Amino acid sequence: MSLQQSVAAGLGLALVCAVAGVQAADMPEASAAAAFKAMKNTPAARHSYYTGGVHNTVGCPLPGSCVYPRKPGEPSDPLFPEWWVSNWTMYRIYNQAAIQQYPPPYASPPAGMTEGQDYEKSYGASYYDASYVPADGDGRGAMMEHYEKRCLPIFPGSNQYSCSFVSLGNKAYFLRYADRPKGTPQCCQFSLDNHPPRRDFIKHLPYNAEQSTHLNGSVQAYSRIVQPGSILFGYAFYKQPTRDGGKGAPYRHPQSFFFSGDPGSPPDAPMVSQNYSNFRAQKPDPKRTWLKVAEMCLAKPEWCCLFATDCPDKGKADAPAADKANAQADPSWATLQP
Repeated sequence: MSLQQSVAAGLGLALVCAVAGVQAADMPEASAAAAFKAMKNTPAARHSYYTGGVHNTVGCPLPGSCVYPRKPGEPSDPLFPEWWVSNWTMYRIYNQAAIQQYPPPYASPPAGMTEGQDYEKSYGASYYDASYVPADGDGRGAMMEHYEKRCLPIFPGSNQYSCSFVSLGNKAYFLRYADRPKGTPQCCQFSLDNHPPRRDFIKHLPYNAEQSTHLNGSVQAYSRIVQPGSILFGYAFYKQPTRDGGKGAPYRHPQSFFFSGDPGSPPDAPMVSQNYSNFRAQKPDPKRTWLKVAEMCLAKPEWCCLFATDCPDKGKADAPAADKANAQADPSWATLQP
């Protein structure tokens, strides 16, 4: 067991014991393992994912435990505007050799790569409002990420359909449209513990000096690799503050969100980059965003079965057939640990 795995195991045990109200030293190893497994024995717990503090506090038991203080000489943290809207181009990079030769962050299109040979291109848009308060008062903030014709490729199986992720306060929903796979619902509950990134979310990622030399040194990159599976999660912001269309106060605009997708076939996505365009501090239209949840979802939506670990009863008739297709227990975004 590596040092990182040992630390993760120790933290997991501590969290289990805290929930159970006992000390780790008082719990036999077998009982601790059983308690840890029991924590993921309900749908809500299985749909509460470790995000390093970005979307929840899972695996972050103490204030500041998932924060990376900036070292002397490192840039200050950029902030999201209180509300914003942006288009983006998504590059699903499937050529492993190209990824090794040209690591992220990437220009748009990725320099040194060829469309159709190294990557596939698709489009989408994101909408954000840090001031939003849901009607039920559960949490704060709203965000929608809409993927047109190619869904977010972090799940096993084909991503060749349109989808949207919507977080309203702490609750997150997954929406599909007319081109969705047969047998899948148009709305499912992604999580009850997945709020939008806070305006200062970048504090949860370490500054990466090497990645910040990419794109002729025009960006500030922040990223980390999470186990198991060495899954990358990173953001790049432009170094120089600019105005929206020459108007308003200047700020550091996001350049790209880059991350490891699911490398299985399909979706064949070992690396993904969402490169922002026309990012502007504009308040989203609720009719095109937040109100889609009430329009497309039942009062109590069924749980999503996007990851292989989401629905252990996937063999039952009530589990969507297309969701469980190509399910696998390999490391994924659902199995990340501190």
